[in-house]
Amino acid sequence: MKRKTKAIVITGAVVAATGASVGIASAVGGDDAEAPITGSALEQASDAALEHTGEGRVTETEVGDEESYYEVEVTLPSGEETDVQLNKDFTVVSSETDNENEVNDD
Repeated sequence: MKRKTKAIVITGAVVAATGASVGIASAVGGDDAEAPITGSALEQASDAALEHTGEGRVTETEVGDEESYYEVEVTLPSGEETDVQLNKDFTVVSSETDNENEVNDD
């Protein structure tokens, strides 16, 4: 391969890899180092979290969360967000609900 062609191929690969990294970072919500759950694990973790909350939709996931092996964020119809912590066997180990619609009367 000619030198100029090699440079173009390498530059294209770097640009493609950089674009993929940016896409992955935005898919998990920003600069977090945790990776999203993927594949069959995503389906199992989502099912376990939704069974635990009884309703809602999965809005974010993480593997290797600081509190558990998997974390699944479920947004409830009320707008509240519940973080469901799961172990490697997709068993719920804890959950916490945040109310982002809370009004401060300061």
